[in-house]
Amino acid sequence: MTNLPKGSKKLLNAWAFYDWANSVYTLTIASAVFPIFYEALFSKRSHYIEVFGLELKNSALISFTTAFAFVFVAFFSPLLSGIADYVGNKKSFMKFFCYVGALSCMGLYWFNLENIYVGLLFYFLGLIGYWGSLVFYNSYLPDIAFPEQQDKISAKGYSLGYIGSVILLIINLAMIMKPKVFGITGTDGEAAMKAMRYSFVMVGVWWILFSQYSYYFLPKGSKDKSEKLTKAIVFNGFKELKKVWNLLKENIPLKRYLGGFFVSSMAVQTVMLVATYFGAQEILWSSKAESTTGLIICILLIQLVAVLGAVLTSRASAKFGNIPTLIVINCIWLVFCAIAYFITLPIHFYAMATMAGLVMGGIQALSRSTYSKLLPETEDTASFFSFYDVAEKIGIVIGMCVYGIIDQITGSPRLAIVFLGTFFAIAIFLLRRVHKK
Repeated sequence: MTNLPKGSKKLLNAWAFYDWANSVYTLTIASAVFPIFYEALFSKRSHYIEVFGLELKNSALISFTTAFAFVFVAFFSPLLSGIADYVGNKKSFMKFFCYVGALSCMGLYWFNLENIYVGLLFYFLGLIGYWGSLVFYNSYLPDIAFPEQQDKISAKGYSLGYIGSVILLIINLAMIMKPKVFGITGTDGEAAMKAMRYSFVMVGVWWILFSQYSYYFLPKGSKDKSEKLTKAIVFNGFKELKKVWNLLKENIPLKRYLGGFFVSSMAVQTVMLVATYFGAQEILWSSKAESTTGLIICILLIQLVAVLGAVLTSRASAKFGNIPTLIVINCIWLVFCAIAYFITLPIHFYAMATMAGLVMGGIQALSRSTYSKLLPETEDTASFFSFYDVAEKIGIVIGMCVYGIIDQITGSPRLAIVFLGTFFAIAIFLLRRVHKK
């Protein structure tokens, strides 16, 4: 570990590099390989399975499991971030969640329908590990970067994440399509499933290995206290959230921005989490092999285009301002949801993937840096970012529940995607009330 001054290039790059380490989770587990693997488990049976005494559609089950994980994260992140900010050791908490998430990814190797509860537990813990580590990762941004650096380094982090995750996904894709080349035995279908299981282990190893660079340079935290853990400290996080809520009454631009961010993130994160399940069930692929290949190619396309999208968004925000740029991006997402109802062919899905990629990375990076810029002068950044993360998580819970309920009732996710479009319309209205500069 080394102490670097705020704003130093090496410190900023070390912070951004954690995106390279952890983004393989969002791509391989949340977006690409695991959803395809999960759908393949149901290829020779009904899409419905009995769990917890209920007959649930497989995609609805994953939606509800995801929502439950985010409820957990939303409740515990203020506790943990409050403790971390108080004792000045963000890095230890970030490491803990990183390792929980990475080891859970490895645990997905044993995911099967016969032991569905164990598999769902690993999936659940993987989500908690990833999003829990992000609470502390995001809270580092104002500590390591000056305001004029934050847009650029935030975008760089997402770009590094997309590039790193694409590299691993290409390796995984090669393993799945040509398993025998990698010494993976069995029939074509069996070997492909084995390759997918191996990819889950590779995600965990990648995440732990590359995160070490960030941990070496990142400081422990903004404070240097070492006090005995008490009940007051444990619940300090909720007190801090209440304090932030009260401060929002005085900071109208930040309050209005958070409202727009809340509903926008609700829809964006849900669409990103369910896109592959939608593609697997609703697109008319000619064969199972084309479905697997096509879906992974779409995810790769999204990642590659998203690198360009993050850079263009950063430049647009510098020229036109953060809020106007965010409004335009939300308008594009609204159109995206409306069109999604009508797509049926693979070519349609490829076109939608390109469109989504351009605005996916941009809206995440810009949302994070805009919030950072709107914060009042304070050293208590963990509490403010905890509030930001709690708002995001509660939004995802609502979005995933809406998607899961509509999918479960109608048997198709098309209406659910259209309904999510109304959230973007609300976000546009709310963001228009924020000062444009």
